[in-house]
Amino acid sequence: MEFWREALVFLGGLWAGTINTIVGSGSLVTFPILVALGYSPVNSIISNAMGLVAGGFSGAYGYRREAVSAKRTLLRLLPASLVGGLVGAFLLLHLPETVFGIVAPILIVIAIFLVIFQPRLSAWAKARQSLEHITPEEADHQKVPMILYVLTFLIGVYGGYFTAAQGVLLMGVLGIFFHGTLQQSNAIKVVLSLVVNLVAAVAYLLFAFDRINWLVVLLIAVGSTIGGFLGAGIGRRMKPAVLRVVIVLLGVMALINMVSKLVNG
Repeated sequence: MEFWREALVFLGGLWAGTINTIVGSGSLVTFPILVALGYSPVNSIISNAMGLVAGGFSGAYGYRREAVSAKRTLLRLLPASLVGGLVGAFLLLHLPETVFGIVAPILIVIAIFLVIFQPRLSAWAKARQSLEHITPEEADHQKVPMILYVLTFLIGVYGGYFTAAQGVLLMGVLGIFFHGTLQQSNAIKVVLSLVVNLVAAVAYLLFAFDRINWLVVLLIAVGSTIGGFLGAGIGRRMKPAVLRVVIVLLGVMALINMVSKLVNG
């Protein structure tokens, strides 16, 4: 890789680690960059998911207090994310790459819309939770509805297959079915997303070792780790609307790139 390409991948990882901690959808930064640089879509997803694991650890560490306050709920949902991530990684590795080429643009469109409407979801969840009048401790001891297990599993499948915007999806369903604070929901989101990416990464190591670009993994890992630690500080200085516009633009670029290759291929 030329220096500017390496720098671009590193900066993408830094940015992805930052916004994954705050908003989610960091893969809508790194995935378009890798595809634009000429990597195949499936190889991009594999290397990207592995690189973002490091950022997930730093982000989870940053939300450790909130995660502890929602420990019971988190431990109940974790197996659903773990199994879902395994299923998603299996599908990515075993379905023909032509299937991914068709499905990925659809998933990108879904991810873009999730990013656009995420503020409304968050505002609705915040308004709803403000009416609950229960403490974070009481929220963590409430019964987890079966629908939340099912949706967490399905989001895990989505995340293991595509990764982009799984955090936004998790925040949406937690806002509906979990009655804790937004900080607790965000901590659960960060940890469950990490679990999905980690499980997928292990599957790639075991069954797709030859498809991993280790330089890309290293650059994204270092960048996303720094971004995960600095996420709150950097993200809160930026206007959320600006952050989302850039994420959406990158997603649209990836969509155009993949659709053009699908049409011309």
